Amino acid sequence: MYYHPWRQNQWGSPMQQQWGYNNWNNHQWVQPYMNMPNNNANAVKGIQDFGGQPFVIDINKATVQNDEFRRAIWTGDYLQVTLMSIGVGEDIGLEQHPDTDQFIRIEEGQGLVMMGDSENHLDFRKPVFDDDAIMIPAGKWHNLINTGHQPLKLYSIYGPPEHPFGTVHQTKADAMAAEEHHSNKNERELRIK
Repeated sequence: MYYHPWRQNQWGSPMQQQWGYNNWNNHQWVQPYMNMPNNNANAVKGIQDFGGQPFVIDINKATVQNDEFRRAIWTGDYLQVTLMSIGVGEDIGLEQHPDTDQFIRIEEGQGLVMMGDSENHLDFRKPVFDDDAIMIPAGKWHNLINTGHQPLKLYSIYGPPEHPFGTVHQTKADAMAAEEHHSNKNERELRIK
């Protein structure tokens, strides 16, 4: 066991008390200035987008607890972190981010990732499982399909951000409707110019 010379008593050192660290042996960190979620299954629904602010979270726990299709938890100027839950037999949806690199980490479940230079030619195909990381270069068409018997839980990092600050999509249908609305809004803005 690693020795922590600054640990003084069961309540922790003065530093731990000041910054809100508790239960050091179980690695549970509490930030007193944030309303962090409890350990229940719907705890992630209480997480808002903390973008632009310093933020620490147990990303594995938050990802596994998330039941929403997509929830942005941190949107900065150059980076965005979202949690996702893909239902059995469902997929993220074939997409391309022309100017955004993407990182995906699988925390629970299994799937099939596909990538290619065109939407009709996805020549890169790879099964993915718990703890796998997927890197998607900007401009690549891609999709991720849940091939397992439980929801596929993952988090995604976009650089720069891909979705508006505070994005929450309960279902894939909600996400598609939001993208359609965003696309129509952009078309109207181009016609006005």
